[in-house]
This record gives sequence, C-alpha cells and structure tokens, in this order.
Amino acid sequence: MGCRGVLFALEATDAERLLAAGSEPGASDTGVMRIVETIEEGWDVSSLMELDKSWDILHRCLTDGSLSYDGGEYPLSHAVLGGRLLHEGDDYIVSYVDTAEVRDIARALAPLDGEWLRERFAALTFSEYRGSGGEDDIGYALAYLPDLRDFYGEAARAGRAAIFTVDQ
Repeated sequence: MGCRGVLFALEATDAERLLAAGSEPGASDTGVMRIVETIEEGWDVSSLMELDKSWDILHRCLTDGSLSYDGGEYPLSHAVLGGRLLHEGDDYIVSYVDTAEVRDIARALAPLDGEWLRERFAALTFSEYRGSGGEDDIGYALAYLPDLRDFYGEAARAGRAAIFTVDQ
C-alpha cells in the first residue's frame, strides 16, 4: 500500500551528501536515492515522523488546497511537500528544506491547533482530492498535527534540515 509519507530530520553530513548528489554535473537521481535509502534504513525514530497518508490533507490545508510543490505561502507551503525537489519519479518523491526553512516552518506551525485545521479544511476547495472530504479525513489529519509541530520544533532546536519522502 503506497502513498505513505515520512519526514526525516537530517544530520548535517546527510544533508550535505544529498545536496551534493543532487547538484553534481550530469547527476542522476540514483545518487540521491541511494542516500535516501541509507537514511530510511537507519530509521532513527528520534528524528523522523511518520505521516502515513495524512500528509496529503495536511499539505493541502497548509497551502492553497492543491497537491502541488509550489502552492500556498511560505513557510507553511514547505512543511510537507514543498521545498527543494530532489527526486520526483513514478514511484517516489523526495523534497528538502534547509535549516533556516526548518526554523521558519517550526515558527509558523507552532500556533496552529485543531480549531485552525478544522476551519482551514472547511474553507478550502480541494481539486483532485481522493479522500471523502468529511469528518474522517479531518480527524485523521488532526491526529498528526501535534506531531508535525513537534517534529519541526525539535529539528529546528537541533539545527537540522529535513526531507519529506513519499512512495507513490
């Protein structure tokens, strides 16, 4: 079963390796994906957050309701799917936010609560959304919002960059 999203707070060396692999002349996604696989295999639960399928509705609520990389306003637009796209394939997406962006995202997420998310969900029109758009969807997203805030708060305090990965 696909479309499960995960956020990883990166050690500085992993962030540097990812950026170098993605910017090498003639670089392919192979180098980026090798590094991502190593990060995922380490599965350090203290520096990751499993979003499962909630990432879709959370991203939409934090942006303009679309499922796009550049929808909405910074910094909330970068919390899940936004940021620097390092890999977009038929079966996988990897996006990156640097340490400054992580700090900005953490500050922007901090005041958001369940009431804000419910109001935002009710106010938006979601194009090409596959969920029901009902109470089950918002309830699912509400369950993940506190952990999303905590993830970015901890990553910001640790001075870490982050990646969002999702298999499709």
